[in-house]
Amino acid sequence: MDDQTVERATDQEREEGDRRHPRLEEGGLAARLRWRSLLVPFLAIVTALIIGAVVIIATDASVYEAFGEGFGRGIGRAFAVIGRAYGAYFTGAFGDPVRLVTAFAGGETHQILRAIYPITETLRISTPYIFAGLAVALGFQGGLFNIGAEGQYFVAGLTTVFVGYSLQGLPGIIHLPLAILAGMAGGALWGGIPGLLKGKTGAHEVINTIMMNYIAFRLAEYLLDVGGPMARGDGRPVSPEIQPSAYLPQLFPNRIEMRLNAGFLLALAVAFGVWWLLYKTTLGYEIRTVGQNSHAARYAGIHVARTIVLTMGLSGALAGLSATTDILGVLRFMPNAFFSGYGFDAIALALLGKSHPLGVVLASLLFGALRAGAQNMQGIARVPVDLTAIIQGLIIVFIAAPEIIRSIYRLRQPLEGEELVVAHGWGEL
Repeated sequence: MDDQTVERATDQEREEGDRRHPRLEEGGLAARLRWRSLLVPFLAIVTALIIGAVVIIATDASVYEAFGEGFGRGIGRAFAVIGRAYGAYFTGAFGDPVRLVTAFAGGETHQILRAIYPITETLRISTPYIFAGLAVALGFQGGLFNIGAEGQYFVAGLTTVFVGYSLQGLPGIIHLPLAILAGMAGGALWGGIPGLLKGKTGAHEVINTIMMNYIAFRLAEYLLDVGGPMARGDGRPVSPEIQPSAYLPQLFPNRIEMRLNAGFLLALAVAFGVWWLLYKTTLGYEIRTVGQNSHAARYAGIHVARTIVLTMGLSGALAGLSATTDILGVLRFMPNAFFSGYGFDAIALALLGKSHPLGVVLASLLFGALRAGAQNMQGIARVPVDLTAIIQGLIIVFIAAPEIIRSIYRLRQPLEGEELVVAHGWGEL
């Protein structure tokens, strides 16, 4: 049998195999895409923690003293300092493993609750992160850069707290949903205005959302300052406390120290709802199509301007839920100095989560753990909480500039179709 006959036979077998497994190659590419899209964010987190460790060593005087006594003692002291700092970080975010095992083995409720308290705090802190991250991620999917999540957070806080304290005598089954819807409406309004300007006039959403942030900040100051229309009236720049009927249910009732509430379950449900909207509905398809190419979407018959307004409105509603869960579940009132940073951290969460709802939830849990562990690290290891901001900033840099990670770890450049693009056409109409 000559070489040409063998080659023809091989080609026939390959074609038969492709017919038997039509999705084999497609499935393999999808699997590789998923893993490679996760590799850069994972290495970004690892690299940020390594640099954070270097910062801890460089700012610890005991390390320098140990190096003065000998190189070996200095290295040992450096590793001890890092271990103590990150150990405190871990236990502050997830609890002490030994204590957890002992508490569950003993079966005493009080000890179990004390052991899992750090975990509940991580979940509580992650809750507004999830909403804010979903808000920016939804905008990215629609090709829009929503930098106004912080302002939407403020306005939603105002509408939520107003409904929470002004409506009296309502049962909780009515009052709580009204307060939640009020927060969503406030955020949707503040996000929909830049969307309307973008869709109708072409005004860039980045500029408009930034300006809307400042308007929201000053509006909150006016309403909540001493003597303002929404001030409590006792000389403090805070709103009145909301009615108990508007409280979000606590997951551990009668435990004052346990602040985890139903807002976390709501966040998970909303994340699933956003996934369903984006990938299982016609509106979600239109949002993603406009985000990929607005000109092609218009040619296909999609109303681009209307889709942009809806996308920004939904994004603002999601950002508003961050403030709603904070007020109804934890604070019970709105202070004048309500700045949280959630709106700006949400950009990092959307980038880290690749604009996918599941990725945003995981990234939010990470940032929640960083914040929860920071206080414990400062108290035990004497490391300033500012280290958390450094680590978060480094993660943002590495995610926003993946070439840095590829250069450090000598990763190959992604082939066409392998790299997940966060958003398209931020300046398009």
